[in-house]
Amino acid sequence: MHELSIVASLFEILEEKAKEQKAKKIISVKLKVGALSGVIPEFLETAFDIYKKDTIAAESTLKIEEVPLKIRCQRCDTEIVKDDFVFICEKCDSRELETLSGTELLLEKIELEV
Repeated sequence: MHELSIVASLFEILEEKAKEQKAKKIISVKLKVGALSGVIPEFLETAFDIYKKDTIAAESTLKIEEVPLKIRCQRCDTEIVKDDFVFICEKCDSRELETLSGTELLLEKIELEV
């Protein structure tokens, strides 16, 4: 479960930002997780809940926005939101596709109590 190592790295960032802002505690954390990021949101939540114990984020909540896979066909310029991982344009059957979103793993927001 590589989600635990991702959360460990996340907590390094959270603790650094909290220290910079002289925060008393971290209230919430918001992440964007793409469908192709290789991260399972439920495992990320579990790892976060395990890791936050006895930290400045002990009472915090994790909010995850799941970002769907969005592609653009370079042949016909059609944009498609995919719920599968079949990389073929549904309009022209081309395999010349550009990924627009769905690969991200971003720390979007940290809510602190100062």
